[in-house]
Amino acid sequence: MAKSQEMELQAIISKSPLLQTVLDRWDQIVLPDARLVAGAIAQTVWNHALGFAHDHGINDIDIVYFDGNDRSESAEADHAARIRDLFSDLPVWIDVKNQARVHIWYEDKFGYSIKPYTSTDEAITTFPTTATAVGIRPLDNRLALCAPYGLADLLAPVVRVNKKQVTREIYEKKIARWRQLWPDLEIIPWDR
Repeated sequence: MAKSQEMELQAIISKSPLLQTVLDRWDQIVLPDARLVAGAIAQTVWNHALGFAHDHGINDIDIVYFDGNDRSESAEADHAARIRDLFSDLPVWIDVKNQARVHIWYEDKFGYSIKPYTSTDEAITTFPTTATAVGIRPLDNRLALCAPYGLADLLAPVVRVNKKQVTREIYEKKIARWRQLWPDLEIIPWDR
Protein backbone atom coordinates (compact mmCIF):
# COMPACT_ATOMS: atom_id res chain seq x y z
CA MET A 1 0.00 0.00 0.00
CA ALA A 2 1.44 3.34 -1.03
CA LYS A 3 2.27 5.81 1.73
CA SER A 4 0.72 8.55 -0.42
CA GLN A 5 -2.62 6.70 -0.37
CA GLU A 6 -2.48 6.41 3.42
CA MET A 7 -1.74 10.13 3.67
CA GLU A 8 -4.59 10.95 1.28
CA LEU A 9 -7.03 8.89 3.36
CA GLN A 10 -5.85 10.54 6.57
CA ALA A 11 -6.29 14.01 5.02
CA ILE A 12 -9.86 13.21 3.90
CA ILE A 13 -10.81 11.77 7.29
CA SER A 14 -9.33 14.75 9.13
CA LYS A 15 -11.82 17.01 7.29
CA SER A 16 -14.82 14.95 8.43
CA PRO A 17 -16.37 16.30 11.64
CA LEU A 18 -18.11 12.93 12.17
CA LEU A 19 -15.08 10.69 11.87
CA GLN A 20 -12.64 13.14 13.43
CA THR A 21 -14.86 13.42 16.50
CA VAL A 22 -14.75 9.64 16.92
CA LEU A 23 -10.98 9.57 16.49
CA ASP A 24 -10.47 12.52 18.86
CA ARG A 25 -12.29 10.60 21.63
CA TRP A 26 -10.77 7.22 20.79
CA ASP A 27 -8.99 6.91 24.15
CA GLN A 28 -12.40 6.90 25.84
CA ILE A 29 -13.67 3.92 23.82
CA VAL A 30 -11.46 1.48 25.76
CA LEU A 31 -12.23 -1.73 23.88
CA PRO A 32 -9.73 -4.44 22.90
CA ASP A 33 -8.54 -4.54 19.29
CA ALA A 34 -11.03 -1.77 18.38
CA ARG A 35 -11.28 -0.08 15.01
CA LEU A 36 -13.50 2.40 13.26
CA VAL A 37 -14.51 0.52 10.11
CA ALA A 38 -16.39 0.12 6.86
CA GLY A 39 -19.18 2.24 5.46
CA ALA A 40 -18.62 5.56 7.21
CA ILE A 41 -15.00 5.57 6.05
CA ALA A 42 -15.87 4.66 2.46
CA GLN A 43 -18.82 7.03 2.32
CA THR A 44 -16.70 9.90 3.67
CA VAL A 45 -14.17 9.26 0.90
CA TRP A 46 -16.93 9.03 -1.72
CA ASN A 47 -18.45 12.30 -0.50
CA HIS A 48 -15.06 13.96 -0.79
CA ALA A 49 -14.36 12.54 -4.25
CA LEU A 50 -17.84 13.19 -5.65
CA GLY A 51 -18.43 16.65 -4.18
CA PHE A 52 -21.09 15.87 -1.57
CA ALA A 53 -21.36 17.19 1.97
CA HIS A 54 -19.08 15.30 4.35
CA ASP A 55 -21.99 13.45 5.99
CA HIS A 56 -24.12 12.76 2.89
CA GLY A 57 -25.64 9.27 3.04
CA ILE A 58 -23.92 8.27 6.28
CA ASN A 59 -26.48 6.54 8.52
CA ASP A 60 -24.14 5.04 11.06
CA ILE A 61 -20.60 4.71 12.27
CA ASP A 62 -19.31 1.20 12.91
CA ILE A 63 -16.88 0.52 15.73
CA VAL A 64 -15.77 -3.07 16.04
CA TYR A 65 -13.64 -4.77 18.65
CA PHE A 66 -12.50 -8.26 19.56
CA ASP A 67 -13.04 -9.67 23.04
CA GLY A 68 -12.86 -13.46 23.06
CA ASN A 69 -12.99 -13.48 26.87
CA ASP A 70 -16.50 -12.06 26.98
CA ARG A 71 -18.65 -12.95 23.99
CA SER A 72 -21.90 -12.29 25.81
CA GLU A 73 -24.62 -10.29 24.18
CA SER A 74 -25.06 -8.28 27.39
CA ALA A 75 -21.41 -7.17 27.48
CA GLU A 76 -21.62 -6.05 23.86
CA ALA A 77 -24.87 -4.18 24.60
CA ASP A 78 -23.29 -2.48 27.63
CA HIS A 79 -20.29 -1.35 25.58
CA ALA A 80 -22.57 -0.13 22.80
CA ALA A 81 -24.70 1.91 25.22
CA ARG A 82 -21.63 3.46 26.83
CA ILE A 83 -20.11 4.39 23.48
CA ARG A 84 -23.39 5.74 22.09
CA ASP A 85 -23.55 7.95 25.17
CA LEU A 86 -19.97 9.11 24.50
CA PHE A 87 -21.02 10.17 20.99
CA SER A 88 -24.57 11.31 21.76
CA ASP A 89 -23.76 14.68 20.17
CA LEU A 90 -23.28 13.05 16.74
CA PRO A 91 -26.32 12.88 14.41
CA VAL A 92 -25.76 9.22 13.44
CA TRP A 93 -26.23 5.81 15.01
CA ILE A 94 -23.08 4.34 16.54
CA ASP A 95 -22.99 0.59 15.95
CA VAL A 96 -20.66 -1.39 18.21
CA LYS A 97 -19.99 -5.07 17.56
CA ASN A 98 -17.71 -7.64 19.17
CA GLN A 99 -16.20 -9.56 16.26
CA ALA A 100 -15.54 -12.51 18.60
CA ARG A 101 -19.30 -13.18 18.70
CA VAL A 102 -20.37 -12.52 15.08
CA HIS A 103 -20.44 -16.24 14.25
CA ILE A 104 -23.03 -16.73 17.02
CA TRP A 105 -25.73 -14.62 15.32
CA TYR A 106 -24.60 -14.51 11.69
CA GLU A 107 -26.60 -17.50 10.46
CA ASP A 108 -29.85 -16.19 11.95
CA LYS A 109 -29.36 -12.83 10.23
CA PHE A 110 -27.89 -13.89 6.87
CA GLY A 111 -28.97 -17.52 6.44
CA TYR A 112 -25.59 -19.25 6.52
CA SER A 113 -22.97 -19.92 9.16
CA ILE A 114 -19.42 -18.61 9.31
CA LYS A 115 -16.33 -19.69 11.24
CA PRO A 116 -15.37 -17.66 14.32
CA TYR A 117 -12.99 -14.79 13.68
CA THR A 118 -9.67 -14.66 15.52
CA SER A 119 -9.23 -10.86 15.45
CA THR A 120 -10.78 -7.62 14.29
CA ASP A 121 -8.38 -7.50 11.36
CA GLU A 122 -9.44 -10.97 10.23
CA ALA A 123 -13.09 -9.88 10.35
CA ILE A 124 -12.26 -6.87 8.14
CA THR A 125 -10.99 -9.28 5.45
CA THR A 126 -14.59 -10.54 5.09
CA PHE A 127 -16.32 -7.17 4.69
CA PRO A 128 -18.51 -7.12 1.56
CA THR A 129 -16.47 -4.82 -0.69
CA THR A 130 -12.82 -3.98 -1.15
CA ALA A 131 -13.62 -0.30 -0.53
CA THR A 132 -15.35 -0.98 2.79
CA ALA A 133 -12.81 -3.54 4.02
CA VAL A 134 -10.96 -0.82 5.90
CA GLY A 135 -10.38 -0.21 9.58
CA ILE A 136 -8.59 2.63 11.34
CA ARG A 137 -7.62 3.77 14.80
CA PRO A 138 -5.39 6.62 15.92
CA LEU A 139 -1.82 5.75 16.85
CA ASP A 140 0.96 8.26 17.53
CA ASN A 141 -0.59 11.17 15.58
CA ARG A 142 -1.38 9.03 12.55
CA LEU A 143 -3.90 6.39 11.58
CA ALA A 144 -3.10 2.75 12.17
CA LEU A 145 -4.69 1.19 9.12
CA CYS A 146 -6.05 -2.24 8.25
CA ALA A 147 -6.84 -2.41 4.55
CA PRO A 148 -6.34 -6.00 3.39
CA TYR A 149 -7.26 -5.14 -0.22
CA GLY A 150 -5.40 -1.84 -0.29
CA LEU A 151 -6.81 1.65 -0.74
CA ALA A 152 -6.91 1.97 -4.53
CA ASP A 153 -10.61 1.05 -4.91
CA LEU A 154 -11.62 3.21 -1.95
CA LEU A 155 -9.83 6.29 -3.26
CA ALA A 156 -10.79 5.74 -6.94
CA PRO A 157 -13.79 5.50 -5.93
CA VAL A 158 -14.68 2.02 -7.13
CA VAL A 159 -17.00 -0.52 -5.51
CA ARG A 160 -15.90 -4.11 -6.06
CA VAL A 161 -17.33 -7.15 -4.33
CA ASN A 162 -15.22 -9.09 -1.85
CA LYS A 163 -16.60 -12.61 -2.32
CA LYS A 164 -14.81 -14.05 0.72
CA GLN A 165 -18.07 -14.19 2.68
CA VAL A 166 -20.83 -12.03 1.18
CA THR A 167 -23.63 -13.33 -1.04
CA ARG A 168 -24.76 -11.82 -4.30
CA GLU A 169 -28.05 -10.78 -2.66
CA ILE A 170 -26.30 -8.85 0.12
CA TYR A 171 -23.94 -7.15 -2.34
CA GLU A 172 -26.72 -6.15 -4.72
CA LYS A 173 -28.81 -4.74 -1.87
CA LYS A 174 -25.89 -2.58 -0.77
CA ILE A 175 -25.05 -1.31 -4.24
CA ALA A 176 -28.71 -0.48 -4.98
CA ARG A 177 -28.69 1.96 -2.04
CA TRP A 178 -25.26 3.31 -2.95
CA ARG A 179 -26.24 3.91 -6.59
CA GLN A 180 -29.08 6.16 -5.43
CA LEU A 181 -26.92 8.16 -3.05
CA TRP A 182 -23.69 8.28 -5.07
CA PRO A 183 -24.76 7.90 -8.73
CA ASP A 184 -21.25 8.56 -10.05
CA LEU A 185 -19.63 5.71 -8.13
CA GLU A 186 -18.03 3.14 -10.36
CA ILE A 187 -19.71 -0.09 -9.31
CA ILE A 188 -18.30 -3.37 -10.59
CA PRO A 189 -21.06 -5.96 -11.12
CA TRP A 190 -20.97 -9.23 -9.16
CA ASP A 191 -20.10 -11.28 -12.26
CA ARG A 192 -17.10 -9.21 -13.30
